[in-house]
Amino acid sequence: MKEYEIKYNEWLNNPIFDEETKKELESINGNEEEIEDRFYKDLEFGTAGLRGVIGIGTNRMNKYTVTKATQGLANYIIKQNGQDRGVAIAYDCRIMSKEFSEETALCLNANGIKTFRFEDLRPTPELSYAVRELGCIAGIVITASHNPPEYNGYKVYWDDGAQIVEPIDKEIISEVNNITDFKAIKTMSKVDAIKAGLYNTIGKEIDDKYIAELKKLVVNQDAINEMQKDIKIVYSPLHGTGNVPVQRILKEIGFENVYIVKEQEKPDGHFPTVSYPNPEDPKAFVLALELAKKVDADIILANDPDADRLGIYVKDTKTGEYIQFNGNMTGNLVAEYILSQKKEKGELPENGAIIKTIVSSNLTDAIAKEYGVKLFSTLTGFKNIAKIIKGFEKDNSYKCLFAYEESYGCIIGTHARDKDGIVAVMTVCEAAAYYKKLGLTLWDQMNKMYEKYGYYKEKQMSITLKGSEGAAQIKKMMENMRNNPAKEIAGLKVISFGDYEKQEITNENGDKTTTGLQKSNVLYFELEKNAWVCVRPSGTEPKIKFYMGVCEDSMENANKQLDRLEEAMKKMSEDAQK
Repeated sequence: MKEYEIKYNEWLNNPIFDEETKKELESINGNEEEIEDRFYKDLEFGTAGLRGVIGIGTNRMNKYTVTKATQGLANYIIKQNGQDRGVAIAYDCRIMSKEFSEETALCLNANGIKTFRFEDLRPTPELSYAVRELGCIAGIVITASHNPPEYNGYKVYWDDGAQIVEPIDKEIISEVNNITDFKAIKTMSKVDAIKAGLYNTIGKEIDDKYIAELKKLVVNQDAINEMQKDIKIVYSPLHGTGNVPVQRILKEIGFENVYIVKEQEKPDGHFPTVSYPNPEDPKAFVLALELAKKVDADIILANDPDADRLGIYVKDTKTGEYIQFNGNMTGNLVAEYILSQKKEKGELPENGAIIKTIVSSNLTDAIAKEYGVKLFSTLTGFKNIAKIIKGFEKDNSYKCLFAYEESYGCIIGTHARDKDGIVAVMTVCEAAAYYKKLGLTLWDQMNKMYEKYGYYKEKQMSITLKGSEGAAQIKKMMENMRNNPAKEIAGLKVISFGDYEKQEITNENGDKTTTGLQKSNVLYFELEKNAWVCVRPSGTEPKIKFYMGVCEDSMENANKQLDRLEEAMKKMSEDAQK
């Protein structure tokens, strides 16, 4: 009998699993492919926590895999004597999010650990804020971010409000992996947990403090006051958590014409109007674009379900059409706006810094240089950005003014230590008001930036390879590209090759330097003419991702060069699979 069949039979016969669980397993009896997929491995508690398809099995998100992760976390917290500091818990609109958050709280409570669970769904950045505000040792968000409806996830934060990083992540993973018997998982009744003072509900007080922090980050209230009646904003929470806080912050800072996409306003984990609740996907904006054309909106904004990311469209008054901004465009627009405003007002600190990830646009480097602020680059994942911010505070060296990554996430200020799609909405709307006062749309301003700095353009492509075979194929591709690095890509010479697994960068002469960053399964090709390519497997999905960027003297040339790079990377990926 194969190992996955043994596990399947154990779940079918072990009295620890309830009847509902066994009923679902009986329904797939005889379906070997389905049984294998559910049981061929344990759902991995990785550096970001858990993420997977909802269902019964060791490779699924269910109350058993969720509480197994929680028990491991509880064991670690107890070793750190953090029981009394407690854990903040938030959840989004997804299927089973509310139930998983409750199971999580009661498992922690049964281990003597206080919990502070939000009364209803809340955005991820508010959880990040709450961890620090309440002085908790950790935080948990039940969310699968922008994944399809069948997914859910479990993200762990530490006391600095950021997702767990080394060495804490590996220590927690070790505790989770040490749990081999589901009997080791503790729980208790909610009534008893409340009576013992372990289960606490939070809500309005944290909401008010969080919104107050966002309002401090407005850099030009006068522009909002002057243009608040003229700017028209269309917003969609994509059935997620952003609706209430976004409407509140925009109203409180003065915007009057905010139109909500009604069909997507109410929380719904089935995401009935979109197949994929991702603000990167143009299909997610179909209803928002219809509304925008009806009301003649200046900008369209949408958050993903846990509201840590933001996608935008802006009006081109010359054509009347709405143009999609990618994460790099939005990030650089916001960076330019914040730095230029602070410089104009004499508020740009001497130790100011901005942070990006290595797969984000090189336009950011040019903006940082223009305003004399220090630029820091780090590995993909906002927790790595948060780690740099924590370092600034520890040695009182730099002040983070803005940080972003190309995957539609940014933070203005340091009130939270994760991407904040709510503050991003606020700042983009503020920027739109300011530039409209100057007679410019955000698209006009973006073009002014290209004229000023150069035509930077970026693209991402990914190849999905599911299951155990797919994972092996991705591993093979990375090994082939690592062991036989390209000397030129799309006619552009490779100036240096970065292997972040080995933590070394090799230039064209063979000289080696260190990356200065922790180990990561990432390959980075720096090319001539300020172009670049980066390859990495996704940490949350069965994908291998290819990032690329160029800088040219016109948008036409930038698009052509980017197309050539994409074709070259497709060929490279095909060769690497052989």
